[in-house]
Amino acid sequence: MARFNYFLYGLIPGLILPILFMWIYLSRFYPADLSFFETLKLLYPSLLLGKLLLLSVMPNLILVFIFYKSDSFKIASGVLLGGMPYFIGSIFML
Repeated sequence: MARFNYFLYGLIPGLILPILFMWIYLSRFYPADLSFFETLKLLYPSLLLGKLLLLSVMPNLILVFIFYKSDSFKIASGVLLGGMPYFIGSIFML
């Protein structure tokens, strides 16, 4: 695993995973038949989007924990830094 311990290998999944999780969550649990972007436009002015952003970062935290336990600190820091824009966005929307 030390051979793949690069910052970029964690940054890219850290940026993509919250969007993927948000898409899965909205397509599974949101009752409207709108597309993903229309649902986000509908949720934008509300407090609910901030909570959804905060929920979408949880898979990143699980991934950071797994990489820290396997001593891949550069990948874990990349995943954590990739989740920072979502953390900051959720704080400003709450």
